[in-house]
Amino acid sequence: MRTTITLEDDVAAKLSAEARKTGKPFKQVVNEALRTGLAAKGKARALTPFKIEKRELVALRTDLNYDKVEELFDQLDGVGRVR
Repeated sequence: MRTTITLEDDVAAKLSAEARKTGKPFKQVVNEALRTGLAAKGKARALTPFKIEKRELVALRTDLNYDKVEELFDQLDGVGRVR
C-alpha cells in the first residue's frame, strides 16, 4: 500500500541512520520499525500490574536514632566517612 506520512526530523534521522547502517532500503527499515513498535505495544498491555508487599522491619537496633539520617550514618560508618 502506498501512503504519505510526515515524519518528525529526529525520527527520520534515526530511520535514515538505521538504513545506512544495515544497508536496507528506507522503506524496509520503516516497516520493520512499525512492526516492532506495534508488537511491543500489544505486549505492554498484557503485563500485570506491579504490586508491593508490605514487610515489617525486623531487628531494628534500639540504640540508633532513625529520624536523623546524617547522624545515623555517622553512628554506623563513623564521622570521617567519605560522602
